[in-house]
Amino acid sequence: MGSSNFAIFVAVIVFCAGIIGLSLRARLPEKHSPDRAAGMIGAMTGLMSLLLALVLGTFAGSAYGLYSTQKAELETLAARLMQLDSALEVYGPETQPAREGLRKVLRRTYDDIWSNGVPARSGAVVTDILSGVRALDQYVLTLTPRTDAQRQAFFSASGAVTDINRNQLLMALQISGGIPWPMLTIVVCWSILMFCGYGLVSPANGTVVTALALGAITIASAIFMIIELSDPYSGTFKLSARPIQETIEALGGVTSGEPSPK
Repeated sequence: MGSSNFAIFVAVIVFCAGIIGLSLRARLPEKHSPDRAAGMIGAMTGLMSLLLALVLGTFAGSAYGLYSTQKAELETLAARLMQLDSALEVYGPETQPAREGLRKVLRRTYDDIWSNGVPARSGAVVTDILSGVRALDQYVLTLTPRTDAQRQAFFSASGAVTDINRNQLLMALQISGGIPWPMLTIVVCWSILMFCGYGLVSPANGTVVTALALGAITIASAIFMIIELSDPYSGTFKLSARPIQETIEALGGVTSGEPSPK
């Protein structure tokens, strides 16, 4: 189920819980009337409201932190790639095939994630974004510098490849956990109970029903935002392609108007 469908599902069941609460208020016998337990019901719904706000706030902050970190790591990755290309260029013309291979990998990555319009999952991005880096690492180790300039370029390229590999590993570890679905399910259950409690202590009229609908939409939109931010390479809040675009342009490639290399 996609994030938008899940959010709609949450909005519907939470709103229905509120309507069920309104219906129960009118149907319960006098001895179980919510008016006699309004204080207790209010206290319990208040407790659930507080817990829900705390947990949703924590989830939202964690998801946005992951999104921001991935954005920073992507920008750092782009800078390291430009550093690597520059070092290979200084080393000499014999590194031209490796530089061209790096450009092809970046163009293919850009097309797969940002240009083709096909949603990409973050886990796949981490494994594909620099599929040629490992080969480049082995390639750099095969270089045999002969001059001082080549030795300096060799050490710079080696350091850049090491940083790129570390950067890629960090990106993989950061998004490997995914969404904590059991905890999110608990949050949805709290929302259902809370809205049912709101219905029990409220009169059945158009204003109350509208308020319940707006509240359900608010809960669903918060969950939608958490899910989307937790997958930075797809969906509504997809990371900007600008760092990769600028890297491709700096390496002498293009990001549009050119077919993807086969």
